[in-house]
Amino acid sequence: MPELPEVEVTRLGLLPFIPGRRIAKISWSNKRLRTATPGKLLLQYIQGERVETIDRRGKFLLFRMMNKSNMIIHLGMTGKLALLPAGTPRAKHDHLRLLLDNGKELRLNDSRRFGSIAVWPPAESTRLEKLFSAGIGVEPLSDAFHPDYLKQLSVNKKQPVKTFLMDSRKVAGIGNIYANEILFAAGVHPMTPVNRITRLGWEKIVVSTGKILRQAIQCGGSSISDFLGTSGNPGYFQVRFKVYNRSGENCRHCGIPIHKSVIGGRATYFCPQCQAKKNDME
Repeated sequence: MPELPEVEVTRLGLLPFIPGRRIAKISWSNKRLRTATPGKLLLQYIQGERVETIDRRGKFLLFRMMNKSNMIIHLGMTGKLALLPAGTPRAKHDHLRLLLDNGKELRLNDSRRFGSIAVWPPAESTRLEKLFSAGIGVEPLSDAFHPDYLKQLSVNKKQPVKTFLMDSRKVAGIGNIYANEILFAAGVHPMTPVNRITRLGWEKIVVSTGKILRQAIQCGGSSISDFLGTSGNPGYFQVRFKVYNRSGENCRHCGIPIHKSVIGGRATYFCPQCQAKKNDME
């Protein structure tokens, strides 16, 4: 599933080409995504309008139109956006096509169809965005992602820190890949109950989060299965993985084999020596 770095890579790849362009025509497939494609709203509020900018909130892309409407796209597990010449043959899993006024076409391709498209009309956009943002946690690359905030948020909570970081209601955009890598970089065991993490432990997590996510963005994200950037190129952060998907391989820091367990139904990788629980607990 595209996580924050992959979604941000997509946004950055589109920013030089999409803002200022008019969406001349919109087409979509007859296949349902995670939610039904809002065809009537797309035609009424997005088609014929110009894009002002593209923002990101967590794993969502917000196409802000000059008429103050918004088109919100979630890439789901296999979604990717590509900017192509309008005459490019349609691929099997192209589910949304936006023809621009310069002859280019922005396409959403999603083989598993877990992505989603939503439209906020101009008159309701402010209210709907407030509701939307209220359900999403703090942005991990913002100043609000602070050790004191996390320490306060975790008071009296016993959930494992890995589950905490992956809870989009608390932290926006961190999925399984980067939660594993962040906790290794911070030297924090993924099973550590969050109410037992010291302020120093949270400080290490904050610093490591910024470091790992920014490195991943610079690398174009991680291409584990089929993620591609808007240019059609895969990311390469996966070659820098220290623990993710390295079960049984030696830790690159201490030489101890990487362990694998399951936390919250997700595969979890860690070094039992570099991430000993005693390092981060009160």
